[in-house]
Amino acid sequence: MSRLNSVHPETATGRAKELLDAVKHHLGMVPNMTRAMANAPAVLDAYLQFSGALAKGALSPKVREQIALAVAEANGCNYCLAAHNAVGKMVGLTADQIRDSRLGTAVDAKANALVRFARQVVNARGRVTDSDLAAVRTAGWDDGAIAEVVANVAVHVFTNYFNLVGDIAIDFPPVEPLPQETVAA
Repeated sequence: MSRLNSVHPETATGRAKELLDAVKHHLGMVPNMTRAMANAPAVLDAYLQFSGALAKGALSPKVREQIALAVAEANGCNYCLAAHNAVGKMVGLTADQIRDSRLGTAVDAKANALVRFARQVVNARGRVTDSDLAAVRTAGWDDGAIAEVVANVAVHVFTNYFNLVGDIAIDFPPVEPLPQETVAA
């Protein structure tokens, strides 16, 4: 049972109703996370605007989902792992790509640079090294991509923490834990 109340779209009013209706229109469902965020419409609105703006950025949907999976695994957020596993499949990630993303890697060299960098941003709490940045640039990415990775990490840390604090009930197919010997620090 979630530790935060759930605002039901059918009984919501005002700005919460508008936002939950927009979520349903966009996703075809209203996930438990957004129902809980609707307790403070400003929080749900901020999340939707931030993630919506990032969807218009230069990073592909696949790379954004790979980053989301790497961040969720690093933070131990089972809700986000389940959600981004489902969304990752919808945008074309294979089971191997999803597993690799959770491990903070990717087979594709350019995606690998961004996923590894995202994981390092989380692990170092933003205090990345010059060599971390150089690795991203050497892979062919510019400062715009670096900025988008940091922003994607930020929005996913927010949702990870929100779901962990609220112990939000998972409403996506759950994912299996990775074998301990494969989990990177």
